[in-house]
Amino acid sequence: MSTPSTPRPSGSAPKSEAPRPTQVKRPASTGTGSRPAAAGAKPAAGAKPAAGQARPAGSRPTGQRPTGAQRPANGQERLVRPAPKAKVRKARLLVSKVEPFSVLKLAFLLSVAFGVITVVAAVGIWALLDLMGTFDAFNQLIQDAMAEGGFDLRQSMSLGQVASYATIIAVVNVVVISVISMLGAVLYNIAASLVGGVGVTLTDD
Repeated sequence: MSTPSTPRPSGSAPKSEAPRPTQVKRPASTGTGSRPAAAGAKPAAGAKPAAGQARPAGSRPTGQRPTGAQRPANGQERLVRPAPKAKVRKARLLVSKVEPFSVLKLAFLLSVAFGVITVVAAVGIWALLDLMGTFDAFNQLIQDAMAEGGFDLRQSMSLGQVASYATIIAVVNVVVISVISMLGAVLYNIAASLVGGVGVTLTDD
C-alpha cells in the first residue's frame, strides 16, 4: 500500500547534494620541519635539499666563488680615471697706495745690510792687495819715479783708515737710501691717485 506524498511548496526547489572534493592527505613532516616543494618549482637559493632528494645538476654549493672563466664580463676591474686638472685662476690687481712708513723700514734694513757688506768688502780688498804685494810694488814704483826713499803707501792707507772710511760711507748710505725711499713712496702715492697705480696679475701655482 503506497503512502501519499506530501506536496512541496511551489517556490522551493529540491536541494541537490553536490559531491564533496576528496581531500589530499599531506605527507608526514620530516624531522627538519620543511614542506616538500610543489612539482616543477625550483628550490630556494641557499636551501638544502630534503633527505632522500637528489641535488640538481646545475646547482653549486653556497660560498664558492666562480673561477675567472665563469665571471661575467662586466665584473672586470675598471681603470681609475685621473682627476681633471684644475683651471689656473688669474686676478689682475692695482697697487694704488704704498705705505711710506713700511717702505722706510724696509729701505733702512736693506741699507744697513748694504753698509755691512761695504765695510767687509773694503777690508777684504785691502787684505788681498797686501797679500799680493801690490803695496810693495807701488812703493817701489814711486821711489824709482821720484827718486825719493822712505815712501810707504801703508802709512796713508792703513787697514784702520780703510775700515773707518768704509764705515762712514756705509752710514751715509743708510741715511740717504732711507730718505730717498720714503720720498719715492710719497711721490708714488701722488702719481697713483692720478693714473690708478701699477697693475699686477696674480696666478695660482
